[in-house]
Amino acid sequence: MSWLETFRTGLAAVRSHAMRSTLTVLGILIGIAAVILTVGLGLGTQKDVSEQISSLGSDLLIVTPGSSTDSSGMRGGFGSSTTLTRADAEALASPVNAPDVAGVAAEKSSQLSVEAGETNWTTAVTGTTASWLDVRGREVAQGRFLTEDDDLSSAAVVVLGSETAEQLFGTTSVVGQTVTVGTTDLQVVGVLTAAGASGSSNLDDVALVPLSTAAETLIGGTSRNAVSTIYVQAASGEHLSAASQEVQNLLLALHGATDAESADFTVESQDSLVSTATAVYRTLTVLLTGIAGLSLLVGGIGVMNIMLVSVTERTREIGLRKALGAPPWAIRRQFLVEASVLGLTGGVLGAALGIAAALGLPSLLGTSIVVSGLAVGGSVVVAVVIGLVFGVYPATRAARLAPIDALRAE
Repeated sequence: MSWLETFRTGLAAVRSHAMRSTLTVLGILIGIAAVILTVGLGLGTQKDVSEQISSLGSDLLIVTPGSSTDSSGMRGGFGSSTTLTRADAEALASPVNAPDVAGVAAEKSSQLSVEAGETNWTTAVTGTTASWLDVRGREVAQGRFLTEDDDLSSAAVVVLGSETAEQLFGTTSVVGQTVTVGTTDLQVVGVLTAAGASGSSNLDDVALVPLSTAAETLIGGTSRNAVSTIYVQAASGEHLSAASQEVQNLLLALHGATDAESADFTVESQDSLVSTATAVYRTLTVLLTGIAGLSLLVGGIGVMNIMLVSVTERTREIGLRKALGAPPWAIRRQFLVEASVLGLTGGVLGAALGIAAALGLPSLLGTSIVVSGLAVGGSVVVAVVIGLVFGVYPATRAARLAPIDALRAE
């Protein structure tokens, strides 16, 4: 019997028990689709996080304060202390102290309620300086940005993100309008160009005020000169490592620390943040893919069960073929082809379902799903292999049947 005849016979055997074959294929189909979606979600999340972090700037360093300890001995997380000050930012901005640093922008931020008439919206009210726009790589869509004079005079002005403006006024054409933070009225002097949102972070939901205004009027705090973050822009991507070393050494000297282990601050680059986030999500993707892969194992067991039932039901057929001269390898090949057809059908349909879901779900979930060609192709191959592996035992059992015993079976 040729391969073509074997394939035709196997396909006819599968089609003769349509319902049973469909249920078997369904197990493999669900497993394949689950693997493709899991891998796609993992890759999509890695992509979203990487883009979100990279949007801050590829040549950017982020300096955050260390952890704090209250009077009862309770320690806060990193960034909860007030060890960074405006004086630190001014020292880093000096070309004498840090020649590889192109710009520095300090931030003092807090979540506060902003009111506009009868409307209110809680957003990140952030005090900063005129250099923030260039350091963060942002643009102003309307009006102007904060100036040095605004900071020197603690001016009651604010620049809104596009999302914040929409929530408060229903439009981004709000230059000249007035918003209220606490008991302080602020005039809107500009609106930022939309930068997008990713995950729980919305780059367009922000209200920027002069750093002195935030420190003295809006946010305050036990240390008016303390800042929550210092963004440092290197002269270029090639100077990032040198700038990081200069920032580290200068802050160690200013804070009286001997080494990075005893420092009350941390300096991170975009590369380190992307690498850390990618490693975390890669591990989660592998874990979830392994869980989804268990359904493929269940599907494989289903194939074996169906093939064993098929061998039992077709005992007389097998005996007749062997009595007519069919060798054991032909019988074995017959059942392996049938198992492969089930695996291939489940793999192709599962891949199609996984791709369709990956294209349709992002709009519902609000996250990216990346269709991996390797995952799709590998899943189909795995489905066929599962059919072959779990079809070996039933096929071998059929090939070993003695013709006289098979013909005698009821």
